[in-house]
Order: sequence, then C-alpha cells, then structure tokens
Amino acid sequence: MDEFDIPIFKKTYELYKTLYSYRNTVAKQDRYILWQRCETIMLDIVEFLLAASQSTKMEKLPILEKTSVKLNLLRVLVRLSKEVKAIDAKKYIILQEHIDEIGKMLGGWIKATKSY
Repeated sequence: MDEFDIPIFKKTYELYKTLYSYRNTVAKQDRYILWQRCETIMLDIVEFLLAASQSTKMEKLPILEKTSVKLNLLRVLVRLSKEVKAIDAKKYIILQEHIDEIGKMLGGWIKATKSY
C-alpha cells in the first residue's frame, strides 16, 4: 500500500499547504509563536499518519490516538488564532472544515483498528 494514496494523508497534506499559505497574512507578533506552533503540530500529524500507515496492527492504535490528541490541539490553536484575530473568520472556517473532515477520517480509522 502506498501511504501517499491514503485519503486522510492527502487531506492532511492539503491542510498543511493551506495553513502554510496563510502564514504571511498572520501578523508577526502571532506568526512566530502561535502560528509556528500550528505548523509544527500539522507536521507532527503528517509524520504520525505516515508512521501509522506503515505500522503493524498492534502498533497502529497508539499512534492513531496520539494523532487524535495532536489534531485536537490544532483545533484549539486554530480557534485561538481566530479569537486573538491572528486569522480572520473566513480562514478559520476553511481550516476548521478541513480539521473536522480529518477528525472524522481519523475517528473511523481508530474505530476500524480497534475492531480487528
């Protein structure tokens, strides 16, 4: 199986590109702490998804659960970014829709992994 063909990986990859494209619209005061943290968490999520796709059934669940924690942290930081006005509402909605979709996909993968 080619891990780059996994829908959740493709969606996460696209989310990172979107997040990255917003970087220069974020004020400097927020860019190097809050926004950089969002980008770092996104890269962690990409890394964990790749690791999970290459793991045995026994190893997969803890990695997916760690990924879920990171995704929830990203969700909180993106909301915080909107509330402190580092990003506007339109960008927030776009990011949140991507995060929600990835969350559903991840939840499904976790559920499927638990059932076998």
